[in-house]
Amino acid sequence: MTIAPDNAQQGASHRYRAMRDFVQSTDDTLPGKLEVPKEGIVHDLTAPVGPHELTTVHLRKRLEKVMPEEIVAHTGELDVEDEAEGIMRRPDVMVIALADMDVPGSFDPRTLIAAVEVVSRSNPDNDWVTKMRDYPLMGIRVYAVFDPRTGTGAVLTDIHSTPDGPRYATRKDFVYGEDVTIGDWTISTENLPRYAP
Repeated sequence: MTIAPDNAQQGASHRYRAMRDFVQSTDDTLPGKLEVPKEGIVHDLTAPVGPHELTTVHLRKRLEKVMPEEIVAHTGELDVEDEAEGIMRRPDVMVIALADMDVPGSFDPRTLIAAVEVVSRSNPDNDWVTKMRDYPLMGIRVYAVFDPRTGTGAVLTDIHSTPDGPRYATRKDFVYGEDVTIGDWTISTENLPRYAP
């Protein structure tokens, strides 16, 4: 019989919706941002100012300088959500076509050209471990990580199947100061801010 799996799936879906509703109800009331990975709710206490936000602004401006007008590097408050996987994330920068932004609710992660994250000082594993797992599960084709702790980063591409689920097959590491290619566009990483020791 398939009653148990259906009930288990229904329970997981209900649990995810409850977590998502909680996260959405607390927007603007808690510092940082809340997301829903596979493990449950993650609270990233990203400082609202400083190297993290400044890096995000630099990356948005540098990307938009080289992209066509119909593509944007969005840094707003909307989430990307894959309800079937039970994941809701809020990338620091979402490279997306303007036409794909005209939707009610969360963005479809499969419409993102790239997700860009600036590693949080308070929870680096969220960017380097769980998002590296969640983004290919959600179908986000390109994931770029910038780490102000170390002045390094990586661009991950080429989703492929593995026994543990979809994963990125290609990883290109870089150090600040080098040019980096995200999707079809190359930007400089010169003079990106670093966290103080």
